[in-house]
Amino acid sequence: MLEKSVITRTIETARGVFAPGHLGELTQIVDFALVDAVLEETRALQRRVRLLPARVVVYFILALALFEDCSYRAVWGKLTAGLVGLPLASPHASSLSRARRRLGAKPLRVLFETLAGAVAARSAPGVWWCGMRTVAFDGTGLQLPDRAPVTGRFPKRSGAVREFGYPLMRLVTLVETGTRAIIAAAFGPESDGELPYAIRLLDRLEANMLVLADAGFDAIGFLRGIHATGAQFLVRSSATRRPLVQDRLPDGSYLTRLSAPYRTGHGYGLLTVRVIEAWITVKLADGTVRREQWRLITSLTDPALHPARRLVTLYHERWQAETCYASVKATLLDGRVLRSGHPADLDQEVWGILTVYQALIHTAADAATHRPGLDMDRLSFTVALNAARDQVTTASGILPSGTAQLVGTIGRALLDNLLPTHRRQRLKARSLKSHSKYAPNTAQHPATAQTYTFHTEIAIMEKGLAPRSHR
Repeated sequence: MLEKSVITRTIETARGVFAPGHLGELTQIVDFALVDAVLEETRALQRRVRLLPARVVVYFILALALFEDCSYRAVWGKLTAGLVGLPLASPHASSLSRARRRLGAKPLRVLFETLAGAVAARSAPGVWWCGMRTVAFDGTGLQLPDRAPVTGRFPKRSGAVREFGYPLMRLVTLVETGTRAIIAAAFGPESDGELPYAIRLLDRLEANMLVLADAGFDAIGFLRGIHATGAQFLVRSSATRRPLVQDRLPDGSYLTRLSAPYRTGHGYGLLTVRVIEAWITVKLADGTVRREQWRLITSLTDPALHPARRLVTLYHERWQAETCYASVKATLLDGRVLRSGHPADLDQEVWGILTVYQALIHTAADAATHRPGLDMDRLSFTVALNAARDQVTTASGILPSGTAQLVGTIGRALLDNLLPTHRRQRLKARSLKSHSKYAPNTAQHPATAQTYTFHTEIAIMEKGLAPRSHR
């Protein structure tokens, strides 16, 4: 006898033409009231209700970020697939494109800024260090369509003879390490460099933060800007800086003073910092040995409270920002060029991508809170993304049913598919993308992916002259 199971469920969504406006279970993070408030604040509400209300267009833009490999019509099909039986509009791609243009980028920017911020609780592991919340500045480049309206604002890189590659957008973010939540973001033409965008984000720093950053952020003006907010910093110094030893400290680090260019009425703007010089040796299993000198600059000047070796180890947390970008570029975008062909639409698209990313991080943080002591490094962004996509297609969890729960379907998927506590280090093969126009780095990276065992020896400079080894 043929046996079968019948599953029935109730789908709750908005009424009428607003029904396609949802993001599955992520709608509980980016809810209707929030989107409506943002639209009202930015004066983007429609004057009369059309087949594509402003709220629906906002969710459509967010769905574009969730389904980056799908066309406009395919994404609309994802939003309406679970709403069988409702009299829904079936707009043409051009209608969806015009609706995006009418809405503009400002509502998506305000929506992201509302969701942006640190998400870690005080007890969360991997986020706090000596009572300070560790955050990191970093930048990356996003590839844009090679079209005339885009290249007018985002020029390509150029050599001695011709331009090459895709137009690039510079994206700089302030990221909470440990959770990889984005606290603030700024972007624009790639030619402007990372530092001008990072300076625009300084007002998002708080006095209880410890800022980690790479060598491109060691400018005296930027460090003074961090210091003015009350936050501390640990920044890698560029090789061109030659600090003068003022006072030697017991752990081999030393104090020095950095000076800004002279300004009338302000003097030279001296800033006292502590310098840690270390040799980092990495030994690979295939016999390769890589050794380089690090020079770290920090505002934490007390070696008893903040030993040099602990600061050198802490600096590696800066790579959490790189992991954030990997989630955006390799997982959300899947290595693709952005879809928008107009600068205004590109701004809107990027704010939408960042909003979806931050909503997923909020969901992951809720799941981690449900299991005290769980490090968010064990939560897979890919699992969260796939679960969120499924919820959109089935129109599940749009509105909470019964008592609101901290962990929903996405959270349970994360907790059921935890990553290993200690993963093996893996050196990723560097290869050209099929659409890349850049020359390969010949013989600088392995041609195929290989697994290695890392042996690290840190040698802190003693008296600024000879290295003293610490294993």
